[in-house]
Amino acid sequence: MLKSYIKIAWKVFLRRKFFTFISLFAISVTLIVLMAASTILDHTLGSMPPETRLYRTLCVFFMKMEGERAEISTFAGYGFLDRYARGLPGVERMGIVSQAPEAVDSYVENRKITSQLRRTDGDFWKIMEFTFLEGAPFTVQDDRDGHPVAVINATTRERFIGGGSALGRSIKLGEQTFRVVGVVPDVPLYRVLSYGDVWVPIGTIPTAHYRTELVGDFIGLFLARSERDFATIRAAFAERLRQPELPDPEEFDRLEGELQTLAEYIANTEIGLPPKSLYLVVVLLMVLFMILPAVNLININVSRMLERSSEIGVRKAFGAASWTLVTQFVIENVLLTIIGGVVAAGGSALVLRTIAESGLLPYANFHFNVPVFLYGLALTLFFGVFSGVYPAWKMSRLHPVQALRGGVR
Repeated sequence: MLKSYIKIAWKVFLRRKFFTFISLFAISVTLIVLMAASTILDHTLGSMPPETRLYRTLCVFFMKMEGERAEISTFAGYGFLDRYARGLPGVERMGIVSQAPEAVDSYVENRKITSQLRRTDGDFWKIMEFTFLEGAPFTVQDDRDGHPVAVINATTRERFIGGGSALGRSIKLGEQTFRVVGVVPDVPLYRVLSYGDVWVPIGTIPTAHYRTELVGDFIGLFLARSERDFATIRAAFAERLRQPELPDPEEFDRLEGELQTLAEYIANTEIGLPPKSLYLVVVLLMVLFMILPAVNLININVSRMLERSSEIGVRKAFGAASWTLVTQFVIENVLLTIIGGVVAAGGSALVLRTIAESGLLPYANFHFNVPVFLYGLALTLFFGVFSGVYPAWKMSRLHPVQALRGGVR
């Protein structure tokens, strides 16, 4: 019986190409947009290399030093992180990284090369999980002693050295020269905690004033033993904020800061919503986005079934039960949704590849997310069935004579 339903549905699709095209277009475009948006969101906030431990990593993104007459609101200072934020209970490891890459220029054989340089301590490499193509990361001792060593990405190796190994080779970045100790794969721009072309020790900063700054240009990374330790770590961090002696008591009388996950920071700071509310809004928008094509599909299905009213009347005159007609129309919708899903799979991969190759997001490498696609397909299938059941049931209830006359007006 199912085979017969599918054969009839296929013949209907081929006979009414316009309705088939409109339905497939609505389903495919909806799925492609959902796939592209959810994949980019997942690649930004999800735990992916090298940021595989985001689910148990807290960060101090900003700090504020304020008083009655002055206020400085910026990122955390190295001096505060190094002197006051270490050894928090529940923290497995703490690392420090510059809040954003610094563009530095180099000249190789009369070619100008601009690299994104990021400064980290040695523990940064023990929190992040980089895959090393060559060599190894620099160490805590390298950072402490200010050794001029660097880890570079694969693209930087190609730009400076071309073929062959980069280990032990020297590269000049701005006014400083570094010896390459490791090479890692390119890190995409949307991995905000680890993105860069070159990573060098914080200890190579030419001046030493950063070592005493309470607020400055760094992000603190706190790898918790477990998510259950977040409350303890945050409470201990709040206590540490009261310990530093402020540089000018007449200007500043308090230091403020907060430990957040990356998702919390983006949701609260960039969007202005708590993470749970943001996720709820995203899901709501996805559902609303799906409702519009579902309504359109209902209208299309009503038009398609009205056009087939004579067929319905003949089949009812020969004794076809209402549930048989409903089943036929539902299977047509399900089959159409599956075909649209297959088209959307190819379209989504093409869109994601186009975005990655456009250069808008350096080193973007979006992987086709099968679970996200299956969830989207299931949701589309639900709305596809929903959009077919009502008009099918309505038409199946018609008297054969009324159906032969053209159905509902």
